[in-house]
Amino acid sequence: MKKILEVVGFVLFVSGASGLIHEVTGWMPKFFGFLRLLPFPEGHEIYTNIVLAVLGIALMAASDRFPRA
Repeated sequence: MKKILEVVGFVLFVSGASGLIHEVTGWMPKFFGFLRLLPFPEGHEIYTNIVLAVLGIALMAASDRFPRA
């Protein structure tokens, strides 16, 4: 369970961070295309990417509470 949470948290963090960098600077390509699949209205991409990055960090922090299997 710990590894699953760590991997999912890392994927969410990388997708949120890369999407945020892409939206702010237009420089980095989006690694993961989660925003296409999420039902958020247009114009809220920055907030969505921030939420994805914070959720990823929270999942990685929460994985420490589970014992290693």
